[in-house]
Amino acid sequence: MKALHKILLFLSFISLFSCDDIIEKDISGDTVQVIAPVNNQEISSNIVDFQWNRIDGAGKYRIQVFSPSSAIIIDSLVTQNSLSIPMTQGEYQWRVRGENSAYNSNYTFNYNFSVIETTDLTHQHVILANPTDNFYTNNPSVILNWQSLSAAQTYSFELINVSNGESIVNQQSNLTPTSLTLSSALLTADAQYRWKVRAVNTNSQTQFSSRNFYLDRNIPNAPVNSLPLADATYNSNQQINFTWSIPADSGNIQSTISYTIEFSHTINFASVLQSSNTSTASFQQSFSTTGDYYWRVKAKDLAGNTGTYSTPFKFVIN
Repeated sequence: MKALHKILLFLSFISLFSCDDIIEKDISGDTVQVIAPVNNQEISSNIVDFQWNRIDGAGKYRIQVFSPSSAIIIDSLVTQNSLSIPMTQGEYQWRVRGENSAYNSNYTFNYNFSVIETTDLTHQHVILANPTDNFYTNNPSVILNWQSLSAAQTYSFELINVSNGESIVNQQSNLTPTSLTLSSALLTADAQYRWKVRAVNTNSQTQFSSRNFYLDRNIPNAPVNSLPLADATYNSNQQINFTWSIPADSGNIQSTISYTIEFSHTINFASVLQSSNTSTASFQQSFSTTGDYYWRVKAKDLAGNTGTYSTPFKFVIN
């Protein structure tokens, strides 16, 4: 009995502390070791690569960058031990610390660094603006934008069809604008595409910066209602599980699909009682009002293609 009493006291003592306090390592006395940029380093690039060593027990790292007036201009929490940030010419300071769910390490000292403009493009990067990486669209007219580089005289462009064995679709050089419109004359097939831009001047050039986008014009198939079965009966306020399936997409690009489920008192859905969106092929709902109901589902993919509704099923609420 005494042994049982001791165990209960021990468990009560343990319950006073959160799981995080028990599991997480106390890193409050640790300090991250900075790799780059080091104090007073000059960076001849428009991208600053911040790097530091990991510390045992830290799952994340908070990096802060300060302007000359000591205002915080960047405050990021990342899981990796590096971060690349586009930055304009100027004087800056930065620091970093480790964090877990229970503790924070010490911040490092503030390290001074400067970003300087140079006519040498070798270590600079073209910063792509739009569209975002891995963008999905059903429109074969795509507008590409990137940020200008002060040392650039022209830009070179490449468009690659990744789905067709990395084949080159289009190449252009001596571009002076920082935007380019792709039309259906180039985007003839549904595929994964990669667009690449680099800056060029008389003496140097950047590496290509690249992003992917997906063209998908294939309309999703109509879903097939599964449950509840047609004319199924339920009690008022009973939770009902609605499930359905969808035939496989036969298109070249398999865009992520979401669904819209609708309810009505009429089979032609002249008046929609409720319309809800879901990312899975199931939905839960209860109904307090008795009567006949109908439900149907349609699919929409990430590229913006919308399919037709499933055949409506009737169910009854008693």
